[in-house]
Amino acid sequence: MRGPWAEVEPSRDVDAVIDQLCPAVLKLPRARERDYGQEYCGLIYSLGDGIYQASEGSPLGETQLVGASRRKSCFSPRRVVDGRGRAVPIADFHSHPWAPSPMSPKDLKASNQRWLVRIQFDTSCRIQKLIPYVGETRPGEVYEREGHRWRLVGLIRPEDKELGRITTVDGEGG
Repeated sequence: MRGPWAEVEPSRDVDAVIDQLCPAVLKLPRARERDYGQEYCGLIYSLGDGIYQASEGSPLGETQLVGASRRKSCFSPRRVVDGRGRAVPIADFHSHPWAPSPMSPKDLKASNQRWLVRIQFDTSCRIQKLIPYVGETRPGEVYEREGHRWRLVGLIRPEDKELGRITTVDGEGG
């Protein structure tokens, strides 16, 4: 991945960067075309100076025209190349080209987590955040962005991390 992305203003507040991702991605080709659309992926990173920024959004996967099944793919990048210094990723992000679209079990599975945080959003700019706590015995946490706050919507119990099964905070499975 290349960074920084000119569409996303760097900030000392990582949430300010997250809030800019969806509008920036929705400007990319086929980002809104539902079943025939394209997922985009990228990384949120720092150069060690306390400022967060985003890599460019990229499809990083095959174009899949699978119709009503809505299965799309985008591979979480492994690194960012930023000519100004060594980039340290803290989170990956990806889009879904339709709404509503929460994180899928594939998005939530422990084996698919590379970074401390995963951000996902759909074409309505519904933003979700996963803190997976991979390799830890505490539950993973799933949040939704409401205004400028995060609301806890679910937990992934340690025994459910491998499958990515969410238990909503009111106790219902998801």
